Amino acid sequence: MKRVFAYCLGLGLLFGPPALSDPLAVTGGAVRLTQDLLEKTPGPGRAFLRITPEAPGTAPVLHQNKTTPAHQLLRRLYAAGQAAGNHGDLYDNRDRGHSQLRPPQHPQMSQILYGPELRKAEMDYGLPLVALYDRPVLGNSSTAVRGGKFKRSLPRLALTAYGPEGAQRLFQNYITGQIHVFPEHRDHDPEVGDLYPANTPYYLISQGSSGSDKPHLEALAMILAAFTPDTKAFLMSKGLLAPTVQMVFRRGQAGVRTRSAYLSGAAHPSVFDKSRINLVQMVSLANALHARDVPPMVSLRVIEESFARRERLYDTPAALSRIWRDDTGQHEMVVSAEDTRAPNERALRFEWVLLRGKPEHVRLTPLDEAGLRARIEINWQDPGPVPGVRGLITDRVDIGVFAHNGVHDSAPSFISIQMPRHEIRRYDVAPDGRWRLAERGARPGVKPDPLLFETQ
Repeated sequence: MKRVFAYCLGLGLLFGPPALSDPLAVTGGAVRLTQDLLEKTPGPGRAFLRITPEAPGTAPVLHQNKTTPAHQLLRRLYAAGQAAGNHGDLYDNRDRGHSQLRPPQHPQMSQILYGPELRKAEMDYGLPLVALYDRPVLGNSSTAVRGGKFKRSLPRLALTAYGPEGAQRLFQNYITGQIHVFPEHRDHDPEVGDLYPANTPYYLISQGSSGSDKPHLEALAMILAAFTPDTKAFLMSKGLLAPTVQMVFRRGQAGVRTRSAYLSGAAHPSVFDKSRINLVQMVSLANALHARDVPPMVSLRVIEESFARRERLYDTPAALSRIWRDDTGQHEMVVSAEDTRAPNERALRFEWVLLRGKPEHVRLTPLDEAGLRARIEINWQDPGPVPGVRGLITDRVDIGVFAHNGVHDSAPSFISIQMPRHEIRRYDVAPDGRWRLAERGARPGVKPDPLLFETQ
């Protein structure tokens, strides 16, 4: 939709640190946002809204018509006082009810509602880049930019139209406990391949178009409800709710039964298919997690690199992205995870894992015993298969960095390198051993992304 693109570009001008608002009370199962409320934030920053939940009532954790084994398990845990439920959690629907987590199905959740002026300005629609909250937020927008030169899904829009500021806002959502779901809508299909320039843990993308996000919303709502009360409070206090939800969702997928399966590309795709959602496993994993065993969020920092400034799409603590725009056949980076902070007393060891790309063209070398730093060496590579997805091609290298605390592996933080999918290149080996460009041509039928690559 053209209005989504115009809205996002306009909002992208508002940057800066979040500022605190006066507490806002939930009444009648909803928190109501107004333009006046958001305008109280001084300067160009985002409003940080403090929310006062309604007093706990007698609403059940789930509607009575939810009777699958996973729903029954969550209901038993909540009745025994072993699960926190969704009281105090906020639901942010950003497509005006087009694809919605129906309130009666999760009656303890409170809705975020937008006043007329905010709706007129379309701040209730599309990407969630307006406000931050001090409560857990689950949301979705089953929309996309469906026509014109810049047609794309909302996650690809966020990573390409905004540059570094879009990724920074997504990271702010991540550490304040927001997690949203968006459909891939023709950005991740066999006809086109995987069009995302980077992988991030800042949201979930569902395979398909409108409505494909509903199973993922259901899973996330149940994960939030399944944490024990103490663990959930601990996660919010440490800024680790969304990273831990990501870990549980990914670790709880069908087929991810072992640690080696979790530390593989198949467990961490750009886009998640509903067929791999295992609700019983996700609820069980979330409920079994103790505060003393919570893994950290891996915080990455580039120490040195051969990528030029114009090749840096963004640097955020949990996701780094580079676009291979120059002619060289090799690039190197030294990346540090030393800024990672354990939320408890457990010692950390870091795993640097090639999740996507050709192993013969990528070398990952830890520079110390704990894996706090690693050298990454990458050679140019042609398109290859997406791990775990039949018939899908990718032009991207993904490296996942995991922190293991002796009990759990964290959610991955990502280093992504996007090759220009519209080019065919051939390299020779020079006398000094470096790769030297010998031939370059256009890939038939493939157009460059105009927001990433200059076009003639």
